[in-house]
Amino acid sequence: MQLRAFFRNPGQWLFNSPDQSLEQAYEAALAIKKLEDDYFDGQSICPENSEYGDSAYRYIQGEVERNIVVIRQRMEVFEASRSSLSPGRQMEVQSYDDQQDEYTLDLIDQSAIIFKKLRFIDEILERYNNLSSAPAAINTPGQLNAPQTNTKNGNGKSAKNRAGLAARSSVLPRSILRTVDRVKQDLDPKAEADVMRSFRKSQGKTKLALRFVLLLVIVPLLTQQLTKHFIVGPVVDYARETTEAEVFLNDEMEEEALHELQQFEERLRFEVILGKVAALSETQLEERVLDKALDIEEEYRERSADSVKNVFADIFAVLAFSILLSTCKRQVATLKAFIDEIVYGLSDSAKAFIIILFTDIFVGFHSPHGWEVLLEGMSRHLGFPANRDFIFLFIATFPVILDTVFKYWIFRYLNRISPSAVATYKNMNE
Repeated sequence: MQLRAFFRNPGQWLFNSPDQSLEQAYEAALAIKKLEDDYFDGQSICPENSEYGDSAYRYIQGEVERNIVVIRQRMEVFEASRSSLSPGRQMEVQSYDDQQDEYTLDLIDQSAIIFKKLRFIDEILERYNNLSSAPAAINTPGQLNAPQTNTKNGNGKSAKNRAGLAARSSVLPRSILRTVDRVKQDLDPKAEADVMRSFRKSQGKTKLALRFVLLLVIVPLLTQQLTKHFIVGPVVDYARETTEAEVFLNDEMEEEALHELQQFEERLRFEVILGKVAALSETQLEERVLDKALDIEEEYRERSADSVKNVFADIFAVLAFSILLSTCKRQVATLKAFIDEIVYGLSDSAKAFIIILFTDIFVGFHSPHGWEVLLEGMSRHLGFPANRDFIFLFIATFPVILDTVFKYWIFRYLNRISPSAVATYKNMNE
């Protein structure tokens, strides 16, 4: 029995490395967070925030308590095994490359990832630290490397044994540990069922994310069109008819109408000179110009009314979009996770290509022309005069600010998440 225990304990430590223990604790914390998002609108799981019956609430509370126990047990293993590692040990991140069919290590991001996971776990534990069924709280960060002195329940002796095993087993290359983990996963009889369940879950999330994207596009457009034609439109038409509103909303529209009338008159005189149109007396010419002026007036009257309708209809569309985002928090989280998965799944060259494409479009050398067309079209849509000074000032400041934000994001965020992508971006940009 002693010999079996001797071989069993190192084997348990081999399959429960510090990183794996932290990952298990992090997954349990994510499970609790998912319960909060799915059933309590992101709030803490407590009777005050519950809208369910006693049976349903007790079931959810049981799931929370079970995950809290897993978190604290896994964190105890993580702390005990981590304390045996040397302070200067370099952190490693394991990732799998499908194209090369091999595991790679990232020696840059592990400390930030561990800190992020620990901070998230601490937030979950802080919200549910008063659960009676959970074991004693884990050590505080300041006691992370302190020796265990409680010998009544054998915790100190167990921690020392695990620390000794960790020190002895750390001489093994991590590639061997990864190979053992892969073999263990391949021999697991539940592996196929887990893969199918994960695939169905991912498929459901993808469908949900795509449907929500369609809703984000279709709902504001439908709201804008319906309110414009059935709510705002009749009100604006009635108000403009009863108050005898001006034909032109601004001087720019009046100048456009005058220029169009002048072009018509000049074209008509030119066609008379060329003989394409029968000779017209001055009175006949004025009558033709007057008819055209009335047509232009009616055209710009409708255009002015349409611009006023667009203002109020766009406000309703923005409200519909905001309500959709505020009431569909679960779909928003699913869409964000879907986008993150797509972005992180791209290769380094694809990430660099997308970054260069967006930066060149919005803050590149030719971007001022695009911003100018966009702002003029927006002002024409809303019936405002295209103020050239404002447009030039916007082009001189906003793309510069946007370029600074891009560079700051690359330096602070992307450089930690994917340093190789940043290196590829720099090489492609040069």
